[in-house]
Amino acid sequence: MTHSDCKIDVQCNNTHHSLESGREEKEHWRLAMKLCSVASLATLLFSLLLLSLFFAFSSAAYNVTYDRRSLIIDGQRKLLISASIHYPRSVPAMWPGLVQTAKEGGIDVIETYVFWNGHELSPGKFYFGGRYDLVKFVKIVQKAGMYLILRIGPFVAGEWNFGGVPVWLHYVPGTVFRTNNEPFKNYMQKFMTFIVNLMKQEKLFASQGGPIIMAQVENEYGDTESIYGDGGKPYAMWAAKMALSQNIGVPWIMCQQYDAPDPVINTCNSFYCDQFNPNSLNKPKMWTENWPGWFKTFGARDPHRPPEDIAYSVARFFQKGGSLQNYYMYHGGTNFGRTSGGPFITTSYDYDAPIDEYGLARLPKWGHLKELHNAIKLCEHALLNSEPTLLSLGPLQEVDIYEDTSGACSAFIANMDDKNDKIIEFRNVSYQLPAWSVSILPDCKKVVFNTAKVGSQTSIAEMVPEKLQPSVTSPAKDLKSLKWEVFVEKAGIWGEADFVRNGFVDHINTTKDTTDYLWYTTSVQVDENEEFLRKGSQPMLLVESKGHALHAFVNQKLQVSASGNGTVSPFKFRSPISLKAGKNEIALLSMTVGLQNAGPYYEWVGAGLTSVKIEGFSNGIKDLSTYTWTYKTGLQGEHLSIYKADGLNNVNWVSTSEPPEKQPLAWYKAVVDAPPGDEPIGLDMIHMGKGLAWLNGEEVGRYWPRKASTHEACVDKCDYRGKFSPNKCSTGCGEPTQRWYHVPRSWFKPSGNILVIFEEIGGDPTQIRFSRRKIKGVCALVSEDHPSFELEPRLEDKATVTLKCPRNSRISSVKFASFGTPTGMCGSYTKGDCHDPDSTSVVEKVCLNKKECAVELTEQNFNKGSCSSTEKKLAVEVVCG
Repeated sequence: MTHSDCKIDVQCNNTHHSLESGREEKEHWRLAMKLCSVASLATLLFSLLLLSLFFAFSSAAYNVTYDRRSLIIDGQRKLLISASIHYPRSVPAMWPGLVQTAKEGGIDVIETYVFWNGHELSPGKFYFGGRYDLVKFVKIVQKAGMYLILRIGPFVAGEWNFGGVPVWLHYVPGTVFRTNNEPFKNYMQKFMTFIVNLMKQEKLFASQGGPIIMAQVENEYGDTESIYGDGGKPYAMWAAKMALSQNIGVPWIMCQQYDAPDPVINTCNSFYCDQFNPNSLNKPKMWTENWPGWFKTFGARDPHRPPEDIAYSVARFFQKGGSLQNYYMYHGGTNFGRTSGGPFITTSYDYDAPIDEYGLARLPKWGHLKELHNAIKLCEHALLNSEPTLLSLGPLQEVDIYEDTSGACSAFIANMDDKNDKIIEFRNVSYQLPAWSVSILPDCKKVVFNTAKVGSQTSIAEMVPEKLQPSVTSPAKDLKSLKWEVFVEKAGIWGEADFVRNGFVDHINTTKDTTDYLWYTTSVQVDENEEFLRKGSQPMLLVESKGHALHAFVNQKLQVSASGNGTVSPFKFRSPISLKAGKNEIALLSMTVGLQNAGPYYEWVGAGLTSVKIEGFSNGIKDLSTYTWTYKTGLQGEHLSIYKADGLNNVNWVSTSEPPEKQPLAWYKAVVDAPPGDEPIGLDMIHMGKGLAWLNGEEVGRYWPRKASTHEACVDKCDYRGKFSPNKCSTGCGEPTQRWYHVPRSWFKPSGNILVIFEEIGGDPTQIRFSRRKIKGVCALVSEDHPSFELEPRLEDKATVTLKCPRNSRISSVKFASFGTPTGMCGSYTKGDCHDPDSTSVVEKVCLNKKECAVELTEQNFNKGSCSSTEKKLAVEVVCG
């Protein structure tokens, strides 16, 4: 019998996506067995092998449509929880872990921008390697069995340099960004078509069996459209029409685009979107950016958004008919190199997200949202297959009930009062509602989740410093002395000058963002009889600049540094300087700290000097603004690529075990071992000034331990109740906005790692440290009435404290345990008036030496007789080791 005698006709069309293909796959196997029942065993095995290979290397196309209620995937309505993870803001080695952590957190969809300026480095020259391997990222999402939303844009904003648009495009004659401008539209369409074709080539759209269920064109243009006048609306309509012409087989979205034409779906971006409605009754209610934190700027406070408020916003969105919600960001990551925008956006893009910059779940935020997602998913059928009934339960209390013909019933009870808890009655049952909270009842009876009651454990993370270890292959390796190599740049013009001009040129127009740095140099003559020389006083330097920062050198010595801030880039200063009799060289190093990333006509915002004067001369103020200035773009070390393997020897390094401190314009190089362990790594730059860092040629990014003001408001504990804003719950007053800079583990070799630092101002490189990000302990605080449940097959009644240490560690000791009325926060719990003295021994019995444990708040475990009229809680802190 030949193989052809046993034919298996595999029909691929109209089968479900791999996420739902279990039944279809089993049916194919059953048919194969039946059709081949008369075949020999060898032939059968061969046929089954071919069939398995077919399923391993192909995916069936599936249909994605929508109506007013939700996305519909192969005929099934979908309630979707999405998470933004940007591929260039982490590294390929991290992608599978990030996606898996999101999936474990109850996420269905990964959402990412496509970063035009990271891909099209010059017109028609594309790059998709390393952190920019978009196809690899999408396939990792696909392998995890998750969907993907591709926000092609290609304008992204996103605190990304120049909003994601290539800087070179600004210098194409006649180009104006994001309006009805032919050069811009031409390049935008070419790039979008390139990306779409790349995805089609790899069969990554759902219509081809891939994970991409939606794509986005443009980004948050609705609030800007009118500012562009007659060019605004035609451009938006063109963008929508152009996107639809790509024929990707899945819906297109436009976020914050109030006039998005059918069939493009307009979506909401905000801290709260429960009151948002799309611009057509035929479109579903979608929330593409829910901000669970906020970005940081150098010199500003550290913003935080409480998990209770995030959960409240999400629950309210689904309560009011939402069907897809996306966290921006779920993992913020890192603005490696010079990719941060702003200006002044930090290298860290942690965003206080559920997964932190280093890839670790941020607890309790991640865990609280996971419980929320589980609760919402219990309501999916009723939510998407019925119309809500709204009942008012008070002036700021209401319930939305979803009940379908099959009898399925789910309810969301909201207390919108931001100060007062309330007891309400619903269907003859009393419910206690904390202020600013939503209770979720998947069966319209039992509360399985309340947004204000956080029962998830809290992790205690610390940065464990590791002194830089010299990497020497010799058996006589000296572990005590790290050898540094130093190269100091000349202040001002190195090599040949680029050009000479009377007056000032714009910084960005000159560098075209090939570097942060531009030298402006001139000279001033001082007569030996000048009064300030005779009196020993100092003249004053007066500078005005469009931004962003500046170092002033006189006769090769640093005199003063100045900068704008996170909200205002232009700055001016008045500072004393030292001048000598005769000729004095004035060298001003102008710096950008990320280019403008959003706003109408943002590409025209410039930087650089506008006025330079010196006061204190006998004959009045000297205005240097009209002097002849000599210009040089960038640094010599940059030009010679001395941070890369092939450029390391392009300068004469001076070897020393005692590198100079407080030396401006200094390059430092050291060869070091990787830190021990496998924890994520941060580079501690608290003792340095400002500059750039590289490891093995990879760009760590800008460092600048600039401190936040002590005159602004910071909080020890945030009151989650009431509307959130970025300044509501800030910490870090008087502290550096960013101290540690993420260095991915995958960038390290076991030894022979080349660390290169460029320091602008001066610091102490001997104090540079690697620090391991380590979870040293976990806490939990749960009350007796905390809702707790299992998804299947029953609702669980017992309140439970669950503790889990990170991988490769166990609960080594119980630092604190109290059942009763404990107070405080993780790391500072204290016993209350009511306390069960056996609390510690109970927790130790259940948890000690285990990776994870669950302690139930039952009468068998704890003495509930004392303080019987008081609501009791269990607070626990354990050490992971």
